[in-house]
Amino acid sequence: MDLNHAAQFVRVVDTGSFTAAARDAGASKSFVSRSVSRLEEELGVRLLHRTTRSLQLTPAGRAYYASAKRAKGRSSRAT
Repeated sequence: MDLNHAAQFVRVVDTGSFTAAARDAGASKSFVSRSVSRLEEELGVRLLHRTTRSLQLTPAGRAYYASAKRAKGRSSRAT
């Protein structure tokens, strides 16, 4: 699994949108969207319900987000 995809997913959830996540990462919105889509493909589950106006975490998305945030916190403390 590509950890960059996981980082993009966390950024999307933290910022509340693909646009804000892209701005925060200094990347294009399509790059961030593709990263999250690839993560979902790798995991075999949908993490976000997307509409043109909102994002909502799925139950799998909530669980993955919590796990990814914990892992990110551990790696931040280790460096």
